[in-house]
Amino acid sequence: MKALIVGANGQVGRCLQAAAPTQARLVCRGSDGLDIRDRAAVAALVAEERPDILFNAAAYTAVDRAEGEEALALSVNGGGVANLAEAADRTGARLVHISTDFVFDGASGTPYAPDAPTRPLCAYGRTKLAGEGHALALDTALVVRTAWVYAPEGGNFVRTMLRLMAERPEVRPEVRVVADQIGTPTYAPALARALWNLALGERRGVYHYTDSGVASWYDFAVAIREEALAGGVLDGAAPVLPIPTSAFPTPARRPPFSVLDKEATWAALGGPAPHWRENLRLMLKGIAAGG
Repeated sequence: MKALIVGANGQVGRCLQAAAPTQARLVCRGSDGLDIRDRAAVAALVAEERPDILFNAAAYTAVDRAEGEEALALSVNGGGVANLAEAADRTGARLVHISTDFVFDGASGTPYAPDAPTRPLCAYGRTKLAGEGHALALDTALVVRTAWVYAPEGGNFVRTMLRLMAERPEVRPEVRVVADQIGTPTYAPALARALWNLALGERRGVYHYTDSGVASWYDFAVAIREEALAGGVLDGAAPVLPIPTSAFPTPARRPPFSVLDKEATWAALGGPAPHWRENLRLMLKGIAAGG
């Protein structure tokens, strides 16, 4: 079984490589090796390699910058996915596309089911929704929406919080974090394992995957501080203070509530994911051990 991973140098792409089953032969391309906006290059690579599974972990993810670069974001998140879907259709590859909670508006008071109406609030969400449409044009495609992804490496909320909390008190006396945006963190290695299991189980259509549980960004930051201090990752840490979204304006509007309903995914995988705090503790233990 051969799998092609595009966006292989990103957080999820690296974790997909690490989680690959032993029988998988991997072909990996980062953005420096394949621009998914290049239709001819995508077609040539997929035709040459003829993978059984095509994982798309490539995306334009600069949420705020996308407000001024929507055409560029759409060329990657929409047009690039169209190129991958076309190439997969020609060769019979199963396309596995990663999407986002940002396709929802956050007005719901209950977790969003995979078939819930979409209404993105920002350019990034609109472009990711466009990509879903291109992927789902294939009857065999799998789209997995996720949220708040972090990993031991790369730029993510956990790494940012650790850096800010470690600054000297005179530089950073406190860390202020939004407390009225609610969702669920997702540990990238766990997401990668779920993507492989869903793909190998020949699942199709839209699924949701995050860790279990619910948190605000403030809750998440407090947990990072507590676990980092308890695990010896930080010797000291600035306190975390809650603030409203209105006190931290950004160019892009975020959904205030983006908890995803994972019941169908848990059924497909044979049980729920670990709670987000368990996975956070696992990652920080790895950092403390030098991993």
